[in-house]
Amino acid sequence: MDIVVTFPGNKKVRAEYNGFTIDSDQSKIEGGDGSAPSPFDLFLASIANCAASYVIYFCESRNIPTGDIRLVQKIDRDEESGMLKKIRIVVELSEGFPEKYKRALLNSVELCSVKKNIITAPEFELSTFTKK
Repeated sequence: MDIVVTFPGNKKVRAEYNGFTIDSDQSKIEGGDGSAPSPFDLFLASIANCAASYVIYFCESRNIPTGDIRLVQKIDRDEESGMLKKIRIVVELSEGFPEKYKRALLNSVELCSVKKNIITAPEFELSTFTKK
């Protein structure tokens, strides 16, 4: 599984993966054009999107409408380092959501594969290659 990344100009980055193009940029404050989310913003959004997907799967399997459900991800950072300290996910349920499913819904959200891969971090290997 390869993700091929190119550099279309200034601080923009374009990742091609599985038939999709994912653009990122840096904010104007960081010298970019602010034309797309930053890579870190995409990382944070991937956690929320993954968790939300599990909400959809859970609700669909029980014929529970999702139109009035929202998921809010809240980020706490360490003041000194700026590193993530805590990620809180709140699922705002619609009125009438069955009480008996609330704990099971959260158990489902716990299965998010993005979260699991953060908790069980992969090994990183870096290298260079000169094209001929």
